[in-house]
Amino acid sequence: MPKQRSTPRVVCCAIPIARTTGQILLITSRKRGDQWVFPKGGFEPTDQSWEAAASREALEEAGVRGVISRRVTTIQAPAAIYHVFELEVTNVEADWLEKGERRREWVDYATACSRLQWKPELLQGLMLSTLAQQQR
Repeated sequence: MPKQRSTPRVVCCAIPIARTTGQILLITSRKRGDQWVFPKGGFEPTDQSWEAAASREALEEAGVRGVISRRVTTIQAPAAIYHVFELEVTNVEADWLEKGERRREWVDYATACSRLQWKPELLQGLMLSTLAQQQR
């Protein structure tokens, strides 16, 4: 049974983008290893901003560093508020904190949309990104 919260959890999410190829980095979920997600996690007291939290999650969960280039959206879900940002990837680490717990894969926009069908908040964020605008 999910734990009850008096206030929704604040989740900061990065959409890691390789701008030169137009690809998006997805990672596997720790809870559901056959499902794909963006790097995301709770805002922590040590985070300076939502953008900093999204960058930290991208490094911890996906092993990528980069520059937050755009705030995409804020999505109110039943148990959380998602702050979604585009992260222009500048460096891909060979070794990272959650390497043993997740897989990562660069995919095109259509594949990312397909893999995120199970997680509406993340799919909505992707569909509001600059990559979606380029598909039109």
